[in-house]
Amino acid sequence: MKTQNLLRWSLPAGFLLAVAALALAVWSYGYRQALNGLAERSAADLALASDRVSTQLQVYQELAVLTAEHPVLADLSTPAARAAAAELLRSVADKTAALDVFFAAADGRVLAAAEGVTGASVAAADYFERATQGALGTGHSVLQPEGKRAYFYAAPAFAPDGGVRGALVVVADVGDVEQTWRGSLPAVFFTDEGGEVFIANRSELLFWRRSAEGQTPSVTDRGYFAGHEIWRLEGSPYLPARALHLSVGLPVIGMTGEILVDVAPARRIAALQAAALAAVCLALGAMLFIVMERRRTLAEANAVLESRVEQRTRDLSAANTRLRREVREREEAEAALKRAQQELVQAGKLSALGQMSAGISHELNQPLMAIQQYAENGAAFLERGKAERTGENLGRIADMAARMARIIKNLRAFARNESEPMGQVDLVQVIDAAVELTAPRLKADRIDLRWNPAACAGPVHAWGGEVRLTQVFVNLINNAADAMQGQVEKVISISVDIGPRLQVRVQDSGPGIKEPEKMFDPFYSTKAVGSSEGMGLGLSISYGLVQSFGGNIRGANTGGGAVFTVELEPWREGAEKGDAA
Repeated sequence: MKTQNLLRWSLPAGFLLAVAALALAVWSYGYRQALNGLAERSAADLALASDRVSTQLQVYQELAVLTAEHPVLADLSTPAARAAAAELLRSVADKTAALDVFFAAADGRVLAAAEGVTGASVAAADYFERATQGALGTGHSVLQPEGKRAYFYAAPAFAPDGGVRGALVVVADVGDVEQTWRGSLPAVFFTDEGGEVFIANRSELLFWRRSAEGQTPSVTDRGYFAGHEIWRLEGSPYLPARALHLSVGLPVIGMTGEILVDVAPARRIAALQAAALAAVCLALGAMLFIVMERRRTLAEANAVLESRVEQRTRDLSAANTRLRREVREREEAEAALKRAQQELVQAGKLSALGQMSAGISHELNQPLMAIQQYAENGAAFLERGKAERTGENLGRIADMAARMARIIKNLRAFARNESEPMGQVDLVQVIDAAVELTAPRLKADRIDLRWNPAACAGPVHAWGGEVRLTQVFVNLINNAADAMQGQVEKVISISVDIGPRLQVRVQDSGPGIKEPEKMFDPFYSTKAVGSSEGMGLGLSISYGLVQSFGGNIRGANTGGGAVFTVELEPWREGAEKGDAA
């Protein structure tokens, strides 16, 4: 009797545990889905706020560039000229709501200003030093004693001989920029390179650092759920206690845009879904329990009806047979599904290789051109009887053929989930090889390549694959050469910066990057439709190769062209692949 009672009550207890587990799973799934939707909307809000701030500040950048070459500012050697310039700058500041507009000589002395908020000299300012180098300088700081936050744009003014004679600086009022979107979105703020909040739509966030101790609000915990970063905040009645955190880089203004969105609605939605499911399951369970109890009572009352029991037993046996047959059929269906999945995996890999066919031709194009050039040179030297020079060219052809074999080996390894072994690579030799491969094209296009291996004072060892890393720099050099088509001055500069992470910069004097957000997209190209010079895969391939080394590649406009920076991990003696990465 005790065993029967225990069995009788163990089933409801197990059912309740199952309902609790199912409700928890539904809550987790509902919370994940709600967070996904919240993240999409928050990303759109952050992009909107970032675009709004960048666009408003961009007006002051254009103002600085356009005003720098104003005829009134051409000669400020006399007091009268400086007075006229100050009147002009005051008019410009009044019409554009700028905090100040001033012109500083090349030594940093402020010759004419609308308000003079920065004092008599800006020689030590980073944005001014940048402008004296011929580029557009930017910066931000808090003006004293007013305590106003200001963003600076410094445009160089060039002398007739081409040198920089000074800079026109526009000082934008960050508080005025904030007025147009303050309070219209969740908490949005923009941090500088030091992690300090400089622009925000919540005043309590200004000059806040998330890692600083003793500040309010404070971040007590940062965790992840379903790939989303969740912050726990304390100390502010205007910020959510638990918030979804998203961020986006804004290299145009040198800051990072961030947003905090309350996840309480998402949690409530998930809780409601879990509660609704639990209620339905409990209702069904109660009905099932009542039915089972009624059946048990009927079974006890009709125990004498053995014929009916026997008939029921035969029915149950037949049902069991059918269930076994269905189980066997389902097992066969699952086996067929697994085979189909394996075939789909292989088909997907073949499809990827098919899509890479254009990239394969791009990878092999440069070595083939080099082999052709060396072969033609070797034939010419052979006709002249210069066997030694002919041998050198044949040796180089052999090297190019070996390099092509390594490239093909990498492609074959891709099909087998393998890759070229990575290890210690001499970065100087890799750049020399890329320069050598592109030298005929640069010479034909009359491009001045500025690369000084001696400045590195010896080999620079990086972590990567020699063949793929060489292809990265070949792609960057060719991309820079393509960008300078039609330019009068064609200069490509390559430099290496040795630090915690190795940085290689490839800079050109072309028109710059037209759409920076698309430059690493496959098949994106600014060349005319039908052009045979490229398929828009160079930067995309380079991006993937550098990422495979654990590095990073980024591009930016310099005001006088474009610069691509390749960051690589330095080689450490005795380091394994996992350590270097």
